[in-house]
Parts: sequence; C-alpha cells; structure tokens
Amino acid sequence: MAMTFDPFAEFDRLTSGLLGTRPGPRVMPVDLYREADRYVLNADLPGVDPGSVDIDVDGQLLTIRAQRTAGSVQGAKWLAQERPAGSYLRQFSIGEGVDTAGISANYDNGVLSVILPVSERAKPRKIEVQSMPVESQKTLTS
Repeated sequence: MAMTFDPFAEFDRLTSGLLGTRPGPRVMPVDLYREADRYVLNADLPGVDPGSVDIDVDGQLLTIRAQRTAGSVQGAKWLAQERPAGSYLRQFSIGEGVDTAGISANYDNGVLSVILPVSERAKPRKIEVQSMPVESQKTLTS
C-alpha cells in the first residue's frame, strides 16, 4: 500500500484552527452553574444576531445553534479581519432532573443565558419520621 506524506498538512490544520478559518461550526465558550433550584448556562456569542439563535431540546439533548455574519462595508479595503464569522454549535446532555418544559433563554450584550429549572421530583426533600404510640407498639410485638 502506497502512502503519501505531506509535511505541511499538520501545519495547515494548526494555523487554520488558530486563525479561525477552519470549516464547520465553531465552539462557543460557556459557563454552567447551579443556583438554588435552577441551572444557568451562559454562552459567549458576541456579534450574533439574536434572531439567528436556535435552541431546542430533543429528549435529553439540548442544542444551541447561532450564526454570525461577517461585516460588509461597501468599498472598504480590509486591513485586518480577525473576528470569526460562521455558525456556532454546542450540545449538552441534560439529566432527568431538568424540567425541560420550563427552560427559558435571553440574550444580552453578547451573552446568551439559558435557564434550566430543576424538576420538582429532583429537588431535595425532607422525610418526616413518625413515631407510633407505645400502646400500638405492644400490640405489634405480641
């Protein structure tokens, strides 16, 4: 079997990743934390049109998609164009303890916030311990 070796293939892969010119969706950085009875997911999407953001839940899979279009200026000669444009995609596996019907989202100052409420059955609860009267205990042991 003949194999070819391209010494520049790895270099091209590395530079395209650093310069943001790689094909396919980009990954959005996120913060995820739990606050009381909800999870909060904050995703950085600067320059994204809020109308292009698509969030859906399919079973236990939460998918976030967004699109950032490149700036277009008529008659401009670009000196630098480093802000990446294209599609963004992120998927999360959510547990049984999330109330999927109550998920909400908002977009403010380039940050998408997704609120995932904890379902009632997943919330911690106290179990009351009841004691039986002494007379009832005697009849059970006899």
